[in-house]
Amino acid sequence: MQGVFTGFATIAVVIGVGALLAHLRILDLTAQRILSQVAFFVGSPALMVVTLSRADVHQVLSANLVATAVAVLVPLSIYAGLARFVWRRRLGDATIGALSAAYVNAGNLGIPVASYVLGDASYVAPTLLLQLLVLQPIALALLDADALGRSPSFVQLLTRPFKNPLTVGSLIGVLLSVTGWTLPDFVGNPLELLGNLAVPSMLIAYGIALRLGPGLGAAGSVSELATTSALKLVVQPVVAYAVAHFALGVDGHALLAIVVCSALPTAQNIFVHATRYERATVLARDTILITTMGSVPVILVVAALLG
Repeated sequence: MQGVFTGFATIAVVIGVGALLAHLRILDLTAQRILSQVAFFVGSPALMVVTLSRADVHQVLSANLVATAVAVLVPLSIYAGLARFVWRRRLGDATIGALSAAYVNAGNLGIPVASYVLGDASYVAPTLLLQLLVLQPIALALLDADALGRSPSFVQLLTRPFKNPLTVGSLIGVLLSVTGWTLPDFVGNPLELLGNLAVPSMLIAYGIALRLGPGLGAAGSVSELATTSALKLVVQPVVAYAVAHFALGVDGHALLAIVVCSALPTAQNIFVHATRYERATVLARDTILITTMGSVPVILVVAALLG
């Protein structure tokens, strides 16, 4: 379990640095937005190229992918229904809320947890690829279309993701993985260095927002925040377990890996997306905070029951 605590502690320290810098008035909300933009347009695309180029994309065709996909679809659908018929959220706000309820921190937390707790970083690859190549492009297309003030057309859904730097970086990484090509050092080394900007930029920006932004739950509906958090921490891992164990017959360590990956908290880059598009930023921030704290005991319980 040391890997779990190490991963969460690392994230907490960097977020704390951002909050401290904001408290000392060294950085402000303008700096928070700049850091988020740097992460979105520079660091994250570079990180996607480097990370996915080293992943085994063939693992996507596995029971892990099926269980992960269903576990994502269920909370997304529940939140989307509530956002449409109960809270009456606009498209962009509903998109960020849905991502908050189902998009797991498979990168900067999932990779160390998979490595130290599960014994193999490749366990998180199906989740990572599913999110980067399917969920994220669709969500970004919806956010881009919402920013234009009209519902997305089918053509927009197909073409707009390819204009997004994160999607382009992901596709380049997958292409490199599938073909086995290796970037020359004069390209790969700068990309890796730029990719190292992504996670600290996101976490420091998040810490600034925690210190200077509205208080917990100030975005409006407390029930909406409770729903996104419960969908992420409870519904998603339970669905993953049910599909993997009862429908696909997965057991043992493989089952543990699927459930642990689904129990990871909401990813910090959802806050980056929310900031970039100015949609549901406080809901994203608060859900990330609650699920990051809550996922520690959830993962410990999962490990105790299935380990």
